[in-house]
Amino acid sequence: MAAGRGFSARPGSSLDGSQNALPQAGLDDRGMTPQGFRAPDISNLSPQERADRLYNRVMLLASQGKVDSVQFFAPMAITAYQMLSPLNIDQRYDMGRVGEVAGALPLAQAQADSILKEDGDHLLGLILQLRLATLARDSVSLRSYERKLLAAEKTELAKNRDEYTRHRDDIASALEQARKDLGVQQ
Repeated sequence: MAAGRGFSARPGSSLDGSQNALPQAGLDDRGMTPQGFRAPDISNLSPQERADRLYNRVMLLASQGKVDSVQFFAPMAITAYQMLSPLNIDQRYDMGRVGEVAGALPLAQAQADSILKEDGDHLLGLILQLRLATLARDSVSLRSYERKLLAAEKTELAKNRDEYTRHRDDIASALEQARKDLGVQQ
């Protein structure tokens, strides 16, 4: 009987499904974060700004152990960096780090190799190689790159490169670990 009440209603009556419908995830929350805020509009950002934002997001998610989210955003970040071609050393390092945390190790290795081919003592290339050697559990390569990193430290840091400033925490951490591993006092 309750179902039959709507059959005699005129079209366009006061019953309107779209106005009375419950919100549906994926339809009514487009652009919203889980906290209920709108996601930032990145359409007006430059390609470099997009790549930087994605890099920062992937690194933050990786540091929080959110592997699924890293796997979701890493391809976007890699694509953003590929669109910046030709890449400078800083961009190559960023793309290599994204590859490293996403498990795309051949991509990370290619970036490390490219950095060191351009500048054999560049700290970011050496650090990326250190990380890859650690993941591969290759202690011989790891110690070799740690020695190269420590040998290049003073000369390279004296160059005051922008990428060294941007990645100062990565550099400080790698230098500290290399000294510890090799038993070198500062």
